[in-house]
Amino acid sequence: MTQAFVAVLMGSDSDLPTMQATLDILNKFNIKFEAKVTSAHRTPAATHRFVADAEARGCKVFICAAGLAAHLAGAVAGITTRPVIGVPIDCGPLHGQDALLSTVMMPGGVPVATVAIGNAGAKNAGYLAAQMLAVADDSLAQAVFDERAESALAVGKKDAALQELLARQ
Repeated sequence: MTQAFVAVLMGSDSDLPTMQATLDILNKFNIKFEAKVTSAHRTPAATHRFVADAEARGCKVFICAAGLAAHLAGAVAGITTRPVIGVPIDCGPLHGQDALLSTVMMPGGVPVATVAIGNAGAKNAGYLAAQMLAVADDSLAQAVFDERAESALAVGKKDAALQELLARQ
């Protein structure tokens, strides 16, 4: 029997500081994951082997991060029907704009769910993977719901503090 997990693929080890936000969210929800550095361009055969093996072992969602040409998410989406989330990395002379376009502009029938450039996108990739897995896991769905409710309460507390500060001025 296989155990569900998320595979987090990075085009370079330099992507890890950004992708740590993804790993943190997955850990927060106790979602099992594997992380790997692999390249759509420099190690395409190894990438293909890993995706096929991960799928056979129970991977339910792939999260792929890359900068510049950012072909990793598209390459993975081309060889699996599992959901693929692309995280454009903020690097290079275009500060991630090229990575965003390379990730989001997929041909019809080969979707990549693309999140924002950089840290916010990496965080949202973790949340999106959790939401995808929560469709078939009621306890995870409740945990995601509870975390969202806690976040809303925190915003309310910040507003109350602001209103108190403004009232004293």
